Parts: sequence; C-alpha cells; structure tokens
Amino acid sequence: MTAAWGGRMRSLLPSDPAMLRRFAAGASLCLATTLALLKLGAAVATGSLAVLSSLIDSMADIVASAITFVSVQIAQLPPDRGHRFGHGKAESLSALAQAALVAGTATFVLIDAARRLASPEPVRATTLGVVVMTFAIVATLLLVAFQNHVIRHTGSQAIRADSVHYRADLLTNLSIIASLLLTQRLGWLWLDPVIGALIAGYLAWNAYRIGCDAVHVLMDHELPAATRQRIKDIVLAHPEVRGLHDLRTREAGTTQFIELHVEVDGAMSVGAAHDITDAIEAELFTAFPAAEVILHQEPAGVEDVRLDHRIARAPTAAG
Repeated sequence: MTAAWGGRMRSLLPSDPAMLRRFAAGASLCLATTLALLKLGAAVATGSLAVLSSLIDSMADIVASAITFVSVQIAQLPPDRGHRFGHGKAESLSALAQAALVAGTATFVLIDAARRLASPEPVRATTLGVVVMTFAIVATLLLVAFQNHVIRHTGSQAIRADSVHYRADLLTNLSIIASLLLTQRLGWLWLDPVIGALIAGYLAWNAYRIGCDAVHVLMDHELPAATRQRIKDIVLAHPEVRGLHDLRTREAGTTQFIELHVEVDGAMSVGAAHDITDAIEAELFTAFPAAEVILHQEPAGVEDVRLDHRIARAPTAAG
C-alpha cells in the first residue's frame, strides 16, 4: 500500500532534473515562510526561548531558501562567454550563504540562552506551542522526503544543503516539544534555555558541515578517491592504453569535470589515437553522465614536466 502510494506520488513529480531542482527550491521557500508565521504566533504566546530559537531558524530558512531558489536558477544557465565552465558553483555559493545564516542563528540563540539561564522566565500556552511544533515536524518530514528524491535524481548541492538544515529542524522541533511539556509539568524553568542552547550547538555543527562542503567545491577540491579510482580503472581497461597521468577532477553544481593525459603507442597515427580517446570518453560519459571530459593523447614513455610530479613535491594541504 505504502509502496503503491509512493509510486503514484513519484509519477506526479516532474522527471526533468532541472524542473525537480526548481520545484524543490520553491517548496522549501513556501514551507519556511509558513512555519515562520506559525512559530511567530507560538513564540509570542508561549514566551519560550526554544520556540523563539526555532522561529529565528525558520526566518533564516526563508532567506536561505530564497537564496537556494535563485541559485538553482542560475546554476542551470548554460555556459556563456563570461562563464565557459557554466554556472554550477552558484549552488556552492548558496550553500555557503546558508552556513553563514545558520551560524548567525546559533550565535544569537546561545547569547539569549545565557541570559535566560541567569534570569529564568516562565513558559505559557504550551498547548499551542506543541500543536505548532507538531505541524512543523509533519510538514518538514514531507519536505525532507521530497528533497531526498530530488538529491538522488539530480545530486544538487544546494538542495542537499537545504535538506541537511531541515533534517536538523526535525530534531530541533522534537526537542522543543519536550522542553515545553517538561517545563510546564515539572516547573523546570532552566530546561527551556538549556534546550535552546543545545539546539544552537546542533545548528552550529550543521553550519560547519555545510560550509566545509561548499568551500571544497569552490576551491576545486578533487572528487572522492573511490571516484578517481573508478576513472582510472575505466581508462586503463582499454587495451590500447599504456598508462595515464595528470588526472584532475573537480565539481561545480551537478557537473563533474574530468581531465587527464592518456598514454598510447608513440608510433600510432593521430587518427587512431583520436579513435581510442573517443571510445574512452564514451565509457566515461556512461559512468558519469553529467561530466565534462577532456582527454589529451600522449606517446607512452615520454618524460616531460607533469602535474603529478609538481604535486608529489608540493607540501600536503589539509583536506
């Protein structure tokens, strides 16, 4: 029953990756706006720092989701004269902006939590707060499930960063419900600011993770070792290839860039060498459909100045 319902729901979604990313970004923006309005009312009614921290997080979500929505549009623009590698890094810039917003939110909540611990304040209208946070949990679960579907089909970094944030919101909202109920029933006024501070710490950790991923892409960090090994295996599996060197990889948005030198028999004609690289490119495109591949043919056994040699002599960088 559940599988059938899931299949019907997936059939209603757009199949084009670009449309999926735009749809996910729009859904995120709509949810963030709705939850911010509901939490505003709950924060005023309850006076809870935990609810207030969630409200501030949702307000940051609105800005972050708006940035994601715009960045997804920009990232899908084709290459032009000023951006011949495309616009994919717009998604990484969006993720970095989200990390900054989340970190700012966490800092604000930590400051207010310290103030509340010094001067505890009572929490009011807990029933309203619990209802609002329960609605937020259900709505966020639906959004995260949809985002996971989009990430699987598109690999969008901006949507992935947005999804990490909303998954953190799920834990946040559950913590807030616990805070409201325990504060009301046990009179533990200190619990509300403590929960708020824990939420802030969790937000800061997620900001760090999102920011690191974005910086890696913006700094043209190599693709994972397993991916690089897969590229090497595909190239070296060709019977006419004698070796390879100067493999360079990076990622921008949903596009992977693969560049390497292929070593072939020096007596081979240019046309034959070209046919070999065409065949290798076709295999790489099959394995990495969204990749940009650049192959350079080179006679085997030639000793020249190589990137691999320069990297071997260079100090090892972090990451």
